[in-house]
Amino acid sequence: MTTPHVPGDAVDLTMMYAFHDGLRRDAVTIAKSAAITGDDPARLTATHFGWDLFKRFLIIHHTAEDDVLWPRMRELLGDRADDIEMLDAMEAEHDRIDPLIAAIDAAIADEENGHANLADATDAFVTELNAHLAHEEKDALPLIDRELPPADWAKFADGQRNQIGLGLAPRYVPWLLDGATPERIDQVLAIFPPPLVAQYRAAWKQQYAELNPWSVDYGKA
Repeated sequence: MTTPHVPGDAVDLTMMYAFHDGLRRDAVTIAKSAAITGDDPARLTATHFGWDLFKRFLIIHHTAEDDVLWPRMRELLGDRADDIEMLDAMEAEHDRIDPLIAAIDAAIADEENGHANLADATDAFVTELNAHLAHEEKDALPLIDRELPPADWAKFADGQRNQIGLGLAPRYVPWLLDGATPERIDQVLAIFPPPLVAQYRAAWKQQYAELNPWSVDYGKA
């Protein structure tokens, strides 16, 4: 995952849409799990997968947007008020999502009260996250496609790739592609270096499906 992204002639948003698909997929599972968890929040945190893995990838992604992508877009947009207002909204939505993540963590840890707030905290988080993803795809991604130089997009991609690193790559790649269409899988794998693709096909996909109870292919590997 540390191989630098080589910029082409245009921004390639494939990974962004694939990542959003992964977030939406897990958001459905989070909501269903929390609704029936009762006093067993382990359903959200089974082994080192589930909520903890989802949360880690989401935080890496949003941090890269806040630290790299949105500041660069502000530089490029100058005084274009409507576009700057949209970037303000992106950052404000991140600010609303962060405490909702903390609220789920607090509800999972609240054994004394039987994790009573877990379902409500999860509903609020999923609602906010889905609204943010829809807004970003409607307004922010088309603007990025029009305005951001490919070299700057590569820096944003590299920032996330370096945070994931080789240690999380065996989890991240199959997480990203879990339940994806064959067309989407081909698009994403075409971006990765061949040795990583070979590892995914030979081992990572099956290991993930065997270990992750959230996986679409859980129990089928």
